[in-house]
Amino acid sequence: MEAEKVKEVSKPSNPRHEEKLFLEGPQSRMRDLLFLIKIMFEFIKGFRKLHFIGSCVTVFGSARFKEGHKSYELARQMGAGIANMGFTVITGGGPGIMEAANRGAREAGGRSVGCNIVLPQEQQPNAYLDKWVNIRYFFVRKVLLSKYSYAFVVMPGGFGTMDEFFEALTLIQTNFIKRFPVVVMDIEFHKQLYGHFEVMIAAGTIHADDLKLLLFTDSVEEAVKHIEKNAIEQFHLRKKKHMKRFPWLGERR
Repeated sequence: MEAEKVKEVSKPSNPRHEEKLFLEGPQSRMRDLLFLIKIMFEFIKGFRKLHFIGSCVTVFGSARFKEGHKSYELARQMGAGIANMGFTVITGGGPGIMEAANRGAREAGGRSVGCNIVLPQEQQPNAYLDKWVNIRYFFVRKVLLSKYSYAFVVMPGGFGTMDEFFEALTLIQTNFIKRFPVVVMDIEFHKQLYGHFEVMIAAGTIHADDLKLLLFTDSVEEAVKHIEKNAIEQFHLRKKKHMKRFPWLGERR
């Protein structure tokens, strides 16, 4: 798919107005009901669009790294490694690390999917996606990225990446989702974060066993082996037959 073929993302309708209303506190019952209906349709849109993408590995990371940056190239290699295991690579669908992981999957002949967030500055889906869905709300996107994934890869990033990382960790630690492997790439970038985990263990706010949920590494090969052992073998994943599609529901290839 060429970059010029990527569809435009429509602007969110009055995002500042919605934010202002939200911050004003409780709204009328009708306004709250309409908001819930809007959220429901966002989930339905995401579920329908991503229903046939298969078993995925989610890659989190910054949108700010360009081609040639070491983190971009590492994510590109990671995307290829994930695809070679038979997983679909799923990302936030944007530029930077997300683009790199999707690109690596595409170059390796694998499937590449994105959950693109619709922002006021009109973030566009990157050019290496086989399929994507445009989502207006971050919390809906995080649910979709978790729903289809058997492992999570955390690349260098900012607040958004940390938000996604810690939500995945919390869901695993509290057994709201299974103990899917979480791989943190780039030891140097994350060394102070790892140090803070040790502070948390010493303070008793987390248990030492909680770190067993994580692999910190610089090696794509080690990351792939870790996912193979703790996702493919642990959950007995096999290549599934194509799910039946129902044209009357608008389900097409």
